This record gives sequence, structure tokens and C-alpha cells, in this order.
Amino acid sequence: MDMAQVIPILSVAIATSTPLVFACIGETIAERAGVINLSAEGTILLGAMTGFAIAKTAEGLGNTPSLLLGFTGAAIVGALIALIVAFGALTLKQSQVAIGFVLALLGADLSSFLGNAFVRIPGPTVPSFKVPILQDIPVIGALFFQHDLLVYASYLLIGLTVIYFYRTRSGLILRAIGEQPAAAFARGTNVILMRYFYTLLGGALMGIAGAAFSLDFKAGWSHRHTAGYGWIALAIVIFGGWNPLRVALSCYLFGSLQSLASVAQSAIPNVPTQVLTVAPFVLMIFFLVLTSSEWLERLLKRFPPQIARVAGQAIHSTPPAALGQLFEQD
Repeated sequence: MDMAQVIPILSVAIATSTPLVFACIGETIAERAGVINLSAEGTILLGAMTGFAIAKTAEGLGNTPSLLLGFTGAAIVGALIALIVAFGALTLKQSQVAIGFVLALLGADLSSFLGNAFVRIPGPTVPSFKVPILQDIPVIGALFFQHDLLVYASYLLIGLTVIYFYRTRSGLILRAIGEQPAAAFARGTNVILMRYFYTLLGGALMGIAGAAFSLDFKAGWSHRHTAGYGWIALAIVIFGGWNPLRVALSCYLFGSLQSLASVAQSAIPNVPTQVLTVAPFVLMIFFLVLTSSEWLERLLKRFPPQIARVAGQAIHSTPPAALGQLFEQD
């Protein structure tokens, strides 16, 4: 396989990874604040249905920004679901995992029920937009700058999140309320209020991820339109070590696996298509288990100490210390 064949595969991988980038960055923000939003599957599905339904309805009204309204509606739905998670976990002090899991199932079923009128009908999609000058850069232009505005927005989201996390005082506070909420509270931070805010922000991004599927990556709406991506988003956040840059790169890894699976369908016609379709999901789970296993520790010890230390830091992931824990704020 030469470079002329590799570049289109990687370009498609970047484009198809965009919805996951929004979802995973959203979940990363919530979990770094100490809240597990397990409703990702239902949020993405309901966001996809809502975004497409609003955009399709607005399209018929004439001169209205139908796509913008669709993404806005999906973000609001995602934030509302996250509000239920936050209220149940932070105010009512119930299990975050139980609430999120129930909402994941509820959101998936609601999306099928409420979106029945919009199944398999054409609707608006995000138009392609090639960036002038940048698109002509060899290799880089074809990979990164011949997509649409949603893909470019994902680049911006990754960069701003990394800067916010590690280069701002607010980002330091965000990480503190997920690691040492008592210490953050002692320094004057309203931990509960901040956890509400970041949980809603994360939920809104997951809603946008859903709309990114139905209005761009998998244009249209059908039952279980994005089935499975919510769960894989949760796994990617763990695989990426709750670091926004590593999480984004993990999304692109998953997208690359999907693109390679598509290529393999034509290259290996004797293999059932179902096997190649689920292969990226299986491989991501395999990588997650691989990086979490004890034998990997023993393997790293066989390398020189400096190499083992760098490799260990790159591979291992440690969740925020207060993730999923209740915090009593007087």
C-alpha cells in the first residue's frame, strides 16, 4: 500500500472520528470534574435524532439556519440529560453509575420512539469546506484541510481543551475538584456548582456529537443510528488516560481501525462483513485490556529503566482520585 492509498484512508479516519472527538472530550471534562456520565450512549442517540429532526423541520421553513438550530437543539438535549445525572448524583446523592446507565437505556429507546417520523428521509448535511492555501500543502493539506467546518471545529476543541486543562487557572481548579475536592473547597471553590457546570458542558458536547453523526458522518436518521458509539466513547476516555490530547488521538486510532476495516472488506471478500464491522470495537477493547494488565508491568521491567519509565507514563492511565465519589459541601 503506497502513500497515495494511505492518505485517503487516514483522511476518512479523521473525518469519521469527529463525532467521537466531541463525545470523548465532553466525557473527559465531566470525569475530570469527578462526575461519571454513563448516559453517553443514550445522549448521543437522542442528540442525533433531535439534531436531525430540528434541522429537517427548520429546512422546510425557508431562510433559517437549519444546521445551526439542529446542533443547538442537540446540545440542549445533551445538557438536559447531563443535568439529570448531576442533580441525581450531586444533589440527591444517588449512584452516578446507576443513574447514567438508566438514562443510557432511556435515551436510546426515546430516540427510536420520537424519531420514527424521520426515519430514512433526506435532510440537510454539513457542506464540505476546503481551506484555501492550506489544502494545497503536500500530505498535510489532504489529511487535515479538505473536510468541513465540523472537523475544523473538532481541531479547535482539542486545542482549546488542552490549553484550558493545563495552561489556565480555571483548568487547574477543574482538575482539583476531580482529584482533591476538599482542598479545592478549602481554597474557596464551590465544588458542587463547578461539577454541575462541567457535567452540563460535557453533556452538551455529547449531544453535539450525536448531531455530528446524523448531520454529517452518517447523514440521516434511523433506529439505533449510532448504536455502540456511546459505550466506545466511555472506553476511549479510559484508554486515553483522561488526557484530552491522548483521548483525541485514541479517537483517531479508532477511526483508522474503522477505515482499515472498510478497505479490508474489498481486499478480503471471503471474510463476512459483520466480522470486519465489529473488529474496531473489539480491537479498542483489546487495547484497553492490554494497557491495564499486570503482565504489561512485568514486560516493561525488561527494558532499561529510562525507557520503561517513559513508556509506562505514556501507556498507563490513572483516573481522577475523586471520580464518582460523593462530596459533602457545608
